[in-house]
Amino acid sequence: MARYEVPPYLAIDAERVAEKLSRCIAEYVEGAGARGVVVGISGGVDSSTAAALAVRALGRDRVYGLIMPERETNPRDLEDARRVAEHLGIKWREIDITGIVESVLKAAGDNYDSAPRVAKGNVKARARMVLLYYHANKDNLLVLGTGDRSEILLGYFTKWGDGAVDLLPIGGLYKTQVRLLAEHLGVPEDIAWKPSSPGLWPGHRASQELGADYDVIDKILYHMVDLGLGDEEVAEKAEAPVELVRAVRERIRASRHKRNPPQPCTP
Repeated sequence: MARYEVPPYLAIDAERVAEKLSRCIAEYVEGAGARGVVVGISGGVDSSTAAALAVRALGRDRVYGLIMPERETNPRDLEDARRVAEHLGIKWREIDITGIVESVLKAAGDNYDSAPRVAKGNVKARARMVLLYYHANKDNLLVLGTGDRSEILLGYFTKWGDGAVDLLPIGGLYKTQVRLLAEHLGVPEDIAWKPSSPGLWPGHRASQELGADYDVIDKILYHMVDLGLGDEEVAEKAEAPVELVRAVRERIRASRHKRNPPQPCTP
């Protein structure tokens, strides 16, 4: 994806934001008495930016990266993940999770090639979560989340997978704003602006599931969530089809359970 035009209402003071988020990471880690953080690096803008913030906050010696490909991982994403880890100068490890995923699917009575795509994709995300928390527990680290505000609002993450973390440093930034922050932090431009993909199956693209790229989605979310406008007005302000606006609102409604803790039933 080429760099797209960012509307003024999504612009950020990147240095001020970087300083504030770095301070938040440092204070949270110190408050927990942890040695540092472990972060899953996928080769995308979110994980690259979160890792860069952690290095700024804690120093590279206190940031540990895990790269966790499996047999369907896009080779370019794997290459980008390695490139980011080397660029940041952090300690990192690569673990192929194919065997873990295959074991889970086999235990469930399925096999890798015939298992339902979405369900298998969520197993991948949860396998990565298990490895992140294993390393966190072993080395007294916190798991640094990589979700952004766009994904959180849309519920575009795996519950108890990439949604299971200790701290969300970029959780208050829309995807577009994360891209701007990534540029400021020195993340390679081709990674900062590459098309978003959870990478859970071959050819997986966020735009295919969401109905548009984040340059459109973020405008909708801003006018809908921040300004509280109705669907017709959001469509006009964001220059988007009203059908897409309604679909976004429905995603927010239907994914509410993913953002809230489990609710006990009152007897």
